[in-house]
Amino acid sequence: MARTAGMPALSPPGPDRSVAARPLARLLGSWRRPGPAYAALADALRLLVLDGRLPLAVRLPGERELAAALGLSRTTVTAAYGRLRDQGYAVSRQGSGTRTRLPAAAEGRPGAAEPAMVLGEDAGPGVIDLAYAAPRAPEGALYAAVAAAVEELPRYLPGHGYEPRGLPVLRAAIAERYTARGLPTRPGQVLVTNGAQHALALLLLLLTGPGDRVLVEHPTYPNALEAVRRAGGRPVPVGLPDEGWDVEALEAAARQTGPRLAYLIADFQNPTGRLMDAATREQVAGLARRAGVPVVVDETLAELSLDDATGPAPVPAFGPARGGRDDGRVLAVGSASKVFWGGLRIGWLRAPEELVDRLVAARPGLDLGTPVLEQIVLARLLADVVPVTATRRTRLRAQRDTLAGALAEALPTWRFDPPPGGLALWVHLDAPVSSALAAVAGRHGLRLAAGPRFGVDGAFERFLRVPYTGPAEDLRDAATRLASAYAEVRGGGRRRARRADEGDATVVA
Repeated sequence: MARTAGMPALSPPGPDRSVAARPLARLLGSWRRPGPAYAALADALRLLVLDGRLPLAVRLPGERELAAALGLSRTTVTAAYGRLRDQGYAVSRQGSGTRTRLPAAAEGRPGAAEPAMVLGEDAGPGVIDLAYAAPRAPEGALYAAVAAAVEELPRYLPGHGYEPRGLPVLRAAIAERYTARGLPTRPGQVLVTNGAQHALALLLLLLTGPGDRVLVEHPTYPNALEAVRRAGGRPVPVGLPDEGWDVEALEAAARQTGPRLAYLIADFQNPTGRLMDAATREQVAGLARRAGVPVVVDETLAELSLDDATGPAPVPAFGPARGGRDDGRVLAVGSASKVFWGGLRIGWLRAPEELVDRLVAARPGLDLGTPVLEQIVLARLLADVVPVTATRRTRLRAQRDTLAGALAEALPTWRFDPPPGGLALWVHLDAPVSSALAAVAGRHGLRLAAGPRFGVDGAFERFLRVPYTGPAEDLRDAATRLASAYAEVRGGGRRRARRADEGDATVVA
């Protein structure tokens, strides 16, 4: 569809999306600062757009409504909206109100529309790869499991080797693990897949169609966004607040867009690392029931708590009404890739047995089953998962603290909260230069994933995900190299970077 030159396209046409004054006031938080109130309000709104917490093409509250919510005069809000329009972060049309957007220059910036990370590329010798948040394999446990699996394999050889549901021994092991975590599960409720990404693709194939909308957190896992797009779906981003999840915003987005599915990461959310508490899990399950929207919860990182080995029960445990049966509104996908090893391409899906049956019937359109030997290996690993995860937690905790200390020393203006689990820091930069930083990183022996890879519409230029999965000496070296790359970006374009801070979202290459 043609558009006026220089005018960025808004999000794809669809149901009208808006944000009410009260939720917006909550997002703004403590926005006041010395100087004119209208300028401070405009700057706070601009940062919400840049950080992805206020999606594009969303209609802002009416001036009178927002003024009442913030205790301001309508004139102040009118002036703030005018400043946003002048800076290119809002557009007003007769009868349509004021909507968020990005300036024309921001559309072409590096990383703003890049696809999700491509796996399998070698970073090269001497390069520290921070694009992957994946730990090394637990070699001793993995060797033992492979040896035991090879001995066990002969009893499976007389069969045809196609197991569209997965081996009974592995489905039983996965069900037992869910039960131990507080979610009673039968083997019939488990479908073994070729990774969590494959499980999500199966659900998208069965439950969505071209043009359907899928609610996602913002930021979120980039390959999940890519899976939604490849299925013909349209991600509907719902910004994460400073802490926790905004269930009210999720519910408003569900009402306004009519999604067919929602995708959330409740355990050590990728990339922020935050953990959803039990009360919010219950709210999310309630939202799934009220809105009639299946919620897919990605549990890939659920076993990687670093500060406390125990945590809330899986989100599906909050799904059934009291005394009721599982209605299938809250589904879970998991994987062996983060707890054990990325090269062990085994995942699973936990759902009501009726849905598992439908997924098995739909599966031949994607694949014919999961490799048998790898399933036997994973069943062996799950039988002894507690010591493996305990060792991994100890190592990751030390690596997290090493990276946090090294970044604080090398780049004291960057901000982050060490997460309670997961594999990476979500770092808030002091300028919107994430894509520029990723572009120059190779010259400093680094490979980075820019912040916009974790969002839609070019958001998160002020953020960078930095994994702590490597050895301590590499993490300290990486912090030094990051500081050198950042100095190049900021020093090589200081004047333009300063303009970006003042409202121009152009990023220096």
